[in-house]
Amino acid sequence: MKPFAESCEQNKHAILEVLQCYLPSRQRVLEIGSGTGQHAVFFAAQFPHLHWQTSDRAENHPGIRAWLDEADLPNVGAPLALDVEYPDWPSLVVDAVFSANTAHIMAWPAVVAMFAHVGRVLGAGGVFCLYGPFNYAGDYSAGSNRRFDAWLRQQDPAQGVRDFEALDELAADNAMGLVQDHAMPADNRILVWQKRA
Repeated sequence: MKPFAESCEQNKHAILEVLQCYLPSRQRVLEIGSGTGQHAVFFAAQFPHLHWQTSDRAENHPGIRAWLDEADLPNVGAPLALDVEYPDWPSLVVDAVFSANTAHIMAWPAVVAMFAHVGRVLGAGGVFCLYGPFNYAGDYSAGSNRRFDAWLRQQDPAQGVRDFEALDELAADNAMGLVQDHAMPADNRILVWQKRA
């Protein structure tokens, strides 16, 4: 039985509208934290010209494979074993990276590591699209995010809604500059950075 995340079903069309601004000219996309695999099969079907590379920690691979096997799309790669905190990532170069709902469930050192890895695998001119809830100027952008942050920290004190400014600084440290900050439904955003030449 395939795993299912209701949030993926709810947000996929809104995310697609944003990705359509950035992915038509790309060829290889790395998805960090493919989770259930739902986003991968949906977006890969919408962009048949590109190769969508899934990745996640090994324990999530069976669920991702279940979605990939059912969809049987020629442009989706089987999940890579990838943990952002491991120093050795697979050797690959991509022109886009996509990640949804990951920064707030990672401990901060893992977020730092993710940006460093993205900076290494992203080719010049490539884009990093990060979806999720974010704080601005140290404050919550919505009451729902305040409640969500409190819930996250109850589960694990290392989790939490991240500050945009801190993420933007990580991007700059890894040769990426902000292109756009897109407002999304349910008090989420998509932050898009581009790798400098």
